[in-house]
Amino acid sequence: MPPTPLLDVPALRALLARDDPRRRGPRSPIVLDVRWRLGDAHGAAAYADGHVPGAAYVDLPTDLAGPVAPDGRGGRHPLPDPDRLAEALRRVGVEDGRPVVVYDDWAGRAAARAWWLLRWLGHGDVRVLDGGWSAWVAAGGEVERTATAERPSRGGSFTPRPGAMPVADAAEVARGDAVLVDARDEPRYAGRHEPVDAVAGHVPGAVNVPTGANLDDEGRFLPAAQLQETYARAGALAGAPVVAYCGSGITACHDLLALEVAGVPGALYAGSWSDWVSDPARPVARDD
Repeated sequence: MPPTPLLDVPALRALLARDDPRRRGPRSPIVLDVRWRLGDAHGAAAYADGHVPGAAYVDLPTDLAGPVAPDGRGGRHPLPDPDRLAEALRRVGVEDGRPVVVYDDWAGRAAARAWWLLRWLGHGDVRVLDGGWSAWVAAGGEVERTATAERPSRGGSFTPRPGAMPVADAAEVARGDAVLVDARDEPRYAGRHEPVDAVAGHVPGAVNVPTGANLDDEGRFLPAAQLQETYARAGALAGAPVVAYCGSGITACHDLLALEVAGVPGALYAGSWSDWVSDPARPVARDD
């Protein structure tokens, strides 16, 4: 397990230099491009237009989420089937014992989902490029271009061992035994604005730590001490049970990544708000 789930551009460059055939020692990491934003399917085109050399594109809606149930149970981005996910990861070259680095252009919000899923499947060496694609370009990183996002299968040897990261379901959330962290922006948490889901508001008792609170003005994660202070104010302390959720289980992983940096483990309510409101009997809170 790496000492931190984040790494910066100079560190990634140093790791990629391991591909130089004149060098001996550990292999370079597999780099995964996970560019995606809610309502913006630009990722594949952006990847083809320019990406970290050698990176493989991973499509979040199809590779990093399962099919949506007709009744909405499980949320808008359910956890994928472990075997299907493992096959998608092997296709882009993920291997047992070889480091993986993931990045996006959304301040880590999509990359955190890939980080969490890889960890959930039992991969022990996964990190997120802090600052993502914009940090790579700003630092003068080399840019590779391809005709499309489709590339030949790399045939990795990754063996899935699901369950390495904790998951909570609606019944566990309803018991109220954990500090429940809502990662959505405050207007959605408060119920004043809901552009995606059928019902506005939040799970009663949840505290709001929007993903933006994890970041500095350049879109990079704050130092561990500052993140500890942020989550301590919300009651999320080391040793306390913590569960994070968002709209559909994507950006909640950003809060879980920040919590990991802060040394506070947490579980993912994978279905999140979209699963919670699929049952009209579940209570909803709103801030006036």
